[in-house]
Amino acid sequence: MFKHVLVAYDGSSHAKRALEIAIDLAKKYEAKLDIVEVVDSTVFAGAGIAPVPADVIESVYNRAKADIEEAKKKSKEGGVEAEGVILEGDPASAILEYANKNNVDLIVTGSRGLSTLKRVFLGSVSTRLVQEAKIPVMVVK
Repeated sequence: MFKHVLVAYDGSSHAKRALEIAIDLAKKYEAKLDIVEVVDSTVFAGAGIAPVPADVIESVYNRAKADIEEAKKKSKEGGVEAEGVILEGDPASAILEYANKNNVDLIVTGSRGLSTLKRVFLGSVSTRLVQEAKIPVMVVK
């Protein structure tokens, strides 16, 4: 049924649960698994504030790299070789674009991530994925 599964990952507890389910599905369906973390560069653009210092941006990318490595290790322990990808931009848009370009046929995401400020104003990433994706989206609590 599923040949290519994408799990949206940010290291949060909901993302870790989504990863467990994505690993299980990838194993069951012998599907390719991509673990995707998005660095929200829209935050760096700011709302007319001073530029974000380079060391802060570097720290965010280093955390994303560590998250991806942790998730790939967990996937391997679960019997699935996964590819880890770090994207940049608005999280929901970047995930949808990646899914479309890479023939993903299922997106698995946690119901809540680490972002709090943007969720208040723009809605959650999972909500946008459900509303805008042209493929199935599984939201994990």
